[in-house]
Amino acid sequence: MSPAQSRAARALLNWSEADLAGKVGLGEGFVRDFESGGSDPASGQVEALRSALMAAGVVFTNGDSAGVRLGGRIGDEGTRLGALNTENDR
Repeated sequence: MSPAQSRAARALLNWSEADLAGKVGLGEGFVRDFESGGSDPASGQVEALRSALMAAGVVFTNGDSAGVRLGGRIGDEGTRLGALNTENDR
């Protein structure tokens, strides 16, 4: 997931940076830094954000041009940062 996809996904859901951060147990500053391109977070942290957005109904597209759209809601909060392991950190 790119920073731009994260920003667009939050906009589709009408979520603030704090809303997304709260879903995965990270700080609002982490989301802000990631989305501004000011940090190079671990892939597991980005996956936790992506998982929370997908659980809320966001579908990521990565064809000729990467983007996001709303699909069906799964009803799961995603993977919390503390719950990531070698099996689900992909």
